[in-house]
Amino acid sequence: MKIAKLVAGVDEAGRGPLAGPVVAAAVILDPEQPIAGLADSKALSEKRREALAEEVKAKTTWCIAQASVEEIDELNILHASLLAMCRAVDGLASQPSFVQVDGNRLPSCLNVPGEAIIKGDSKVQAISAASILAKTARDALLVEMHDKYPQYQFAKHKGYPTKLHRELLQEHGACPEHRRSYKPVQIALMKS
Repeated sequence: MKIAKLVAGVDEAGRGPLAGPVVAAAVILDPEQPIAGLADSKALSEKRREALAEEVKAKTTWCIAQASVEEIDELNILHASLLAMCRAVDGLASQPSFVQVDGNRLPSCLNVPGEAIIKGDSKVQAISAASILAKTARDALLVEMHDKYPQYQFAKHKGYPTKLHRELLQEHGACPEHRRSYKPVQIALMKS
């Protein structure tokens, strides 16, 4: 009897925003339950992403994890992203024997071997699935943040440094969810 090697795809969402956590997901696909239409989450409409996220959750082994705003400010966004990825892999119900990570850097905190794949979210289905879960989970968190801090309109821009977000940051100053280590936030803090 041949034992199948469990491979997890890993990706993150939220490196560029000025606010909120960075979110990572790890996914082990089930070859018996294929999912049609997996792609880089950024290439999908919000409606399609949401539908695929539900299908991924129903048909795979998955975990979503994050690194907080405080961890981003303390470690820097790269290291916080890598930490969130390790947390996602560690949180899987079945531990993989190999990990494929989107990007050019493999987290050193992983307890299993793996490889980093540049543009992996558009090349490897398990990474695409992780990309979709990470993006939809982070977007949902930002909608919750919008309810808590409506003056920043987080539901519209999801924390990214859009013109609107930068203007609102200048107008209202920073809230606790803003990343203090990011220059536009530092500028807003100096003015308040």
